[in-house]
Amino acid sequence: MLSLWARAAPSAVTAVHCRKGRGPLRHLRLAGIPALAAFSLLWFQVPTAPAAAARVAQPHVVAPIPDVAGPGSIAGQLPAPISTTQCEEQLGIRCYSPLQYHVAYDLNRLYGQGITGAGETILIVDSYGSPTIRNDVATFDAEFGLPPVNLTIDQFGAIPPYDPTNSTMIGWAIETTLDVEYAHAIAPGANIVLAETPVAEEEGTSGFPQMMSAEETLINRGVPDVISQSFGATENTFPGFSSGNYSSLLDLRYAFKDALRHHVTVLAAAGDYGATNLESNGSTLYPYPVNSWPSTDPLVTSVGGSELTLDNYGNRLAPDTVWNDSAGAGGGGLSAVFQRPWFQNGVTNVVGDSRGTPDISMSAAATAGCWIYVSFAPFGPVWGVEGGTSEATPMFAGIVALADQLAGHRLGDINPALYLLGALSERGDRTGIVDITSGNNSFGGVTGYTAGPGYDLASGWGTVDAYQFVHALARIG
Repeated sequence: MLSLWARAAPSAVTAVHCRKGRGPLRHLRLAGIPALAAFSLLWFQVPTAPAAAARVAQPHVVAPIPDVAGPGSIAGQLPAPISTTQCEEQLGIRCYSPLQYHVAYDLNRLYGQGITGAGETILIVDSYGSPTIRNDVATFDAEFGLPPVNLTIDQFGAIPPYDPTNSTMIGWAIETTLDVEYAHAIAPGANIVLAETPVAEEEGTSGFPQMMSAEETLINRGVPDVISQSFGATENTFPGFSSGNYSSLLDLRYAFKDALRHHVTVLAAAGDYGATNLESNGSTLYPYPVNSWPSTDPLVTSVGGSELTLDNYGNRLAPDTVWNDSAGAGGGGLSAVFQRPWFQNGVTNVVGDSRGTPDISMSAAATAGCWIYVSFAPFGPVWGVEGGTSEATPMFAGIVALADQLAGHRLGDINPALYLLGALSERGDRTGIVDITSGNNSFGGVTGYTAGPGYDLASGWGTVDAYQFVHALARIG
């Protein structure tokens, strides 16, 4: 996974790309296009603080960020985001708060009914974790008026001490922050369990055994109701793939089979390179369509990326589109490992004989991203704008937790219910599924897939009106 880091004066943005798990920070360009994967982060310097105004319209100022190529921390920060209007005027991007998402995804009506995820548990799995996550999510909550999170941290193995000069640890600390803050932002009453593992996930099998073992252990303890996974590796990079031997990948599925037995919902990010993905070297993209696991696993719900156009209060100014900007695009396409699962039989005209992804999409655009807060070195304490399907996945995990609470039980594998709701929505029923019919996920010179009516390989079934969707999913799940 890569992250896009930017330090900007008001008139310019410079970018440094960090390969998670691939050594030192360095600048990467693929066919002249900046590369990103499961998450992308933009840090900006804003010249002046805005005048005080309404909370949603005026979250506060982002402070300067040091060069990410070296260690260090900065003092005298102003811990506050700015409004979407100011982001557009000063930075040339849109930036959104949780409060805007609450409006955009019609969540406030659920909260008004007491559906907040209370009693449900979302499991987040990340290599290393973040050394300041408790402080950071508390600051995030205070800024946006969210209730304090019930966060449990469970370490599996000896987690190496955080090193602010280690780009891999920095990347996972950011990932952890995004995952925790936005699962909590969508399901503010849910418990969050953060499982930290000691080996970084990379292309191929690296890091996955530790992650799957952690998931299985917690599932068997009865801990999670929903699992959010913001990581993935290209199917083609697993050992034996070129010879048609997929055992190195298939042998890792035991945690998902365990989740199925225990009625635990499992989600995974569809990726941030559109229809392509990273080669084994972690620096270049495949020149043809590929897909990534665990997103392609039929026991997993794949979460793709959309782009929202909102005003300062979260009202839509235009329909959502497939995320596709200069930083990345929503992952999606056909699996080379898994055949079409039965729940996709109704979309055979789209997927053929293969498992197709994504299943559903949420906000992920790097140039229309969400505010996160971090206080670890070398950046913090600062606010940054984050995007990618690593944003979309914990957000959808929050929505599933809301549905679990409303149903009064775990919904388990939601793919059959999701595809039934998709078919019903095509018939005109109110299921909460909102079709995305514009945009594509072509990226890095690889022609991808175009959104259209119904299911497609660019957005899945589209996105959701959470109020209607949660009620519909709880009824049939």
